[in-house]
Amino acid sequence: MSDSSISLKSVSSLLTDEEGKPTQFWIPAYQRGFRWTPRQVTQLLDDIWDFVQNSEGAPRAAFYCLQPLVIKRQAGGRCDVVDGQQRLTTIHIMLTYLHNIVSILGKTRFTISFETRAESSGQFLLDIDLERAHENIDFWHICEAYKAVDSWFSRRDGSHKLKFVQGLLNDDEAGHNVKVIWFELAKADNAVDAFTRLNVGKIPLTSDELVRALFLRRPADTEVDATDLQMRIAHEWDMVEKALQNDAFWYFLSNEEGKAQNRIGFLFDLVAESDGLDLSGEGDVYRVFYHFNERLRSDGWEPEAEWRRIKQTYLMLEEWFEDRTLFHIVGFLVHTGKDINSLAGLSHDCTKDEFERRLRQEAFRTAIGKPMPAVQDEVASAVSDKLESVLYPGRSTQIRSLLLLFNVATLLENKRSNIRFQFDSFKRGEWDIEHVRSVSPDDLNTVAARREWLESVKSFFVSEDSNEDFQKEIDEFLDRPSPKSLVEEFNELYEKLVRHFEEKTEPEPDHSIANLVLLDAGTNRSYKNAVFAIKRQRLLDLDRAGIFVPLCTRNVFLKCYSRRVDNAMFWQESDREAYVDAISETLTGFFLGKVKGVS
Repeated sequence: MSDSSISLKSVSSLLTDEEGKPTQFWIPAYQRGFRWTPRQVTQLLDDIWDFVQNSEGAPRAAFYCLQPLVIKRQAGGRCDVVDGQQRLTTIHIMLTYLHNIVSILGKTRFTISFETRAESSGQFLLDIDLERAHENIDFWHICEAYKAVDSWFSRRDGSHKLKFVQGLLNDDEAGHNVKVIWFELAKADNAVDAFTRLNVGKIPLTSDELVRALFLRRPADTEVDATDLQMRIAHEWDMVEKALQNDAFWYFLSNEEGKAQNRIGFLFDLVAESDGLDLSGEGDVYRVFYHFNERLRSDGWEPEAEWRRIKQTYLMLEEWFEDRTLFHIVGFLVHTGKDINSLAGLSHDCTKDEFERRLRQEAFRTAIGKPMPAVQDEVASAVSDKLESVLYPGRSTQIRSLLLLFNVATLLENKRSNIRFQFDSFKRGEWDIEHVRSVSPDDLNTVAARREWLESVKSFFVSEDSNEDFQKEIDEFLDRPSPKSLVEEFNELYEKLVRHFEEKTEPEPDHSIANLVLLDAGTNRSYKNAVFAIKRQRLLDLDRAGIFVPLCTRNVFLKCYSRRVDNAMFWQESDREAYVDAISETLTGFFLGKVKGVS
């Protein structure tokens, strides 16, 4: 791939070769014929026309770029088309329809030949005869596309044709052009393999791959050994990509699902954004490629300097990842939507300790909702007020953020610990806010729901080898006929079991953060109205099985925050008070940078 070339070429430059003869494009036998629908043809006409109109008065550097045209050059200058045949053929059909104007402007048309299609298909493209559409399937599709072009121009006045052709074939390289991304395979590259990947496998040529080709193409007029430079960049590229394939690293940096390949594109996006490129919202999928293509061209083609910028960004992120404190704070901020470049800005012109302090202040602003006070007591007061104000479900987003930060801060609380929060497991899951104590009969309004609840309670008794009388009573109820008529009997049994677990059905469950934890959605929704003891048992089963459970959720059900553990199977008012105090104390200490275990 190191000898592959890539560039942006105007449509005008595709018309003729270096000798001024019509460029010969060849469609190999392994490709299907032209199959674009009239709708696709019309869409391309619309896109080009929108560009032509909008380019008036726009900066001269503006251009409209078609999708990549992948070719492999053969002896005699013939260009075998590996990918992009459909658009290339459509452009040819447009030029044929507008051939009179094309000729007036002193332009000619490139030629397209087919290896195994109708022998005359290439010639037919130069002089399309609608009366011959029935002769073969290729002619039919070409004629349908031609009619779509005719219909499109028929709805507009005659001046549109000249303006359209002038915009399409503008040959001023610095001006308003319609261009293609010209990707020329190296001599050693297998065209069939490339076609299979790009077409049969439906895997498009990505912006990342195009940028790679930019950096690995052979520079001209340089004293640097081009081959050594290419090999070094290729090696370092692969090393960076391998590092980003580590999910622990990837999900620390990104909230997006980890891609199977080309994660390095994340770095190019960061650097392009730092240069001022707007990547927000939807836009051209190749805009990052355009950005680096322009930079490398305007800077006199210095791939080494540009690659150094990418490496410096990677090394900065790697440093954050390796530092346990920065890993947790940055990971939290990224998860809440903070931009990497904005966080990098906090590191400018300061020491590492100052950077960490700024990150804690940013975390305070994110979680508490206002700038962090300079006075310690005011920090503690602000945290306490925030915890008291957030109620479920109205403040679900804030609660989720606070509970996540509580987990992160707990792991950082002890300097001697080397445990890290599993952002990869967390981000790949779906997380609910779960009530620690949530018994309510309201949802048990069907026979199936009541049966499931009773079976879960019985299962708990069996696992504890206890309360045989209750087990017998549950079995007797479940064995009785006509369960729909037993609502009153169920309610009596329900109240008896709830009292046994020292739970309450009234008033409504506590919706404050003192009664809330993070739990994966699948586990949470399987609990339904399970009492604390059953929730505790199931959660510990998950933990023993090695399934990720947030540390603080686990601590709650182990009653690690409770001052007295009179009964590990019940969640009482004193437990809630101790829990919220622990959240408040841990978050306050985190914001102030306090750690334990330091001698």
